[in-house]
Amino acid sequence: MTMSESSGRTVAIRVRLDISYDGTDFVGWARQPGLRTVQGVLEESLSKVLREPIQLTVAGRTDAGVHAEGQVAHFDTTAELDADKLLYRLARFLPKDVRVTGIRPAPADFDARFSAIRRHYIYRLTTAPYGASPLQARSVVPCRPVRLDVMREASRNLLGLHDFAAFCRRREGATTVRELQRFDWTRDGDLLTAHVSADAFCWSMVRSLVGAALSVGEGRRTPEWLPTLLDERNRSSMITVAPAHGLSLTAVDYPADEDLATRNAQTREMRTVPSPGGCCGE
Repeated sequence: MTMSESSGRTVAIRVRLDISYDGTDFVGWARQPGLRTVQGVLEESLSKVLREPIQLTVAGRTDAGVHAEGQVAHFDTTAELDADKLLYRLARFLPKDVRVTGIRPAPADFDARFSAIRRHYIYRLTTAPYGASPLQARSVVPCRPVRLDVMREASRNLLGLHDFAAFCRRREGATTVRELQRFDWTRDGDLLTAHVSADAFCWSMVRSLVGAALSVGEGRRTPEWLPTLLDERNRSSMITVAPAHGLSLTAVDYPADEDLATRNAQTREMRTVPSPGGCCGE
């Protein structure tokens, strides 16, 4: 499908991709010269199939070793788009550790990064005495036995809009204020899963949250210690960052099409923590 103006001039259309990948053998999402990245592999394949240079914008730039089951990206193209045919061709063209699971035209205001209202991650661990099974070894992290009740208590105390500077590797000019909307734990036998959702995440935030909660569950820290980290304005040396391979981006939520432009503008505004008694600070 293409879109043309009445003059006959072909105009670009915006295309949404849903993506899944095993991050083990990638140095992360973001394109880096001479290195194998998810973005690099996808852009190279798309450019060859569509016969024009393709540049992707992604919902969340995952780090080296981090996986994705529900990553979202978009690109603009002037090529003829048959979504079903492109999906089939990419299935044959891409390496086995990255898959495009969905392709569809998107509104012009859709932006995989700035339109997102929520991102969902999970972190998988196992307390099995033998460690992760061979089929789970690339996505599940072994850990010691933990008290899940105190981990849940401590994790709940971090919910809300806060400055998560203690949990983030700082990027110049980037805010560390985030709204943490979910941070809880489930158990299935030896398998422990952390469920973490927020409007956005700063660099290494999820793995730091998991590492801090684990120190509580293992008895090295008290549940009361975890929320005290919110008072810090620099990355805390007391937090052990959990290994990358246990983490996976599972889903990204977007508003209705008519609200995309408004969401894009809101996301670009710098967030600030509300003052005591205040409301709705962004």
